[in-house]
Amino acid sequence: MKLIVGFGNPGDKHINNRQNIGFKVIDILANNANIDVRIKKKKSIIGRGKIENEDIVLLKPQTFVNLIGESVLYIASFLRIDVKDIICIFEDSTLEIGDLRIDYMLSQNTHDGVKSMAKALKSDRFAKVRIGVGQPAKGEKMKRYLLKDFTDDEKLILIDVLNKSELAVLDLIDKDIEVVQNKYNPEGAPKIEKRIVRLRKI
Repeated sequence: MKLIVGFGNPGDKHINNRQNIGFKVIDILANNANIDVRIKKKKSIIGRGKIENEDIVLLKPQTFVNLIGESVLYIASFLRIDVKDIICIFEDSTLEIGDLRIDYMLSQNTHDGVKSMAKALKSDRFAKVRIGVGQPAKGEKMKRYLLKDFTDDEKLILIDVLNKSELAVLDLIDKDIEVVQNKYNPEGAPKIEKRIVRLRKI
């Protein structure tokens, strides 16, 4: 079973905010897989179904972003979902609008939602789908920027990256993380240096 978590803030006024792009990907996945995301569980709205012949739980936390770990931990514990089977989707202001990256445990990402999940789960070994939302104008505070809606021009760019994000999640459901990183990240999967242990003769 896979748990797919979209980041966002609850409430109608946040629907089209930059910070709610994770919710938008969940909506696309739900619509295309005929999964009804309406079941209310502790600080969450979830939907259960099948994607790629895999049992799937789609999760929209109903806490604010910096407290997402609470709802993720509850659902993962309740359904006995392993950390490695969790995928989260969120906005990334370090990437330009239209850019996409797939991260795993070696990520240096400092997103409050990711930190909240890692703290609650006591592990950061879950896949991270980062969707670029661009940087605020000079002098504009990041928090205010992320709570703003996308412009009409930006929405045209988003169509492509949202579709690409859905495909990336589908790949993460049944493929190794390195394969997906090599497919979607321009730099590919990170190279991990392995220590060479030499036996010494005594």
